[in-house]
Amino acid sequence: MKTQELKKVVDKYSPEQLETCIRQQLEKGENACNVVDEADEVIASLSKAEVVRELMDQGLTFSEALRELGRRIRAVYGKEE
Repeated sequence: MKTQELKKVVDKYSPEQLETCIRQQLEKGENACNVVDEADEVIASLSKAEVVRELMDQGLTFSEALRELGRRIRAVYGKEE
């Protein structure tokens, strides 16, 4: 999902709504957030949007939240010291 598309999803849905969409995608293969792609990509995109939205709700800007998401992803993959 491109950054602009991610921003639209983040702006439109709350973390709780995004979590519901993730559950719907896992259970039914479709979701109310209208994010459409291969199943794995949808879940990844909705998960990223949920994290970014939660960070924005804590006061970060979209750009700051996106950088923090990237930092967290790198940390999981062991690319950050």
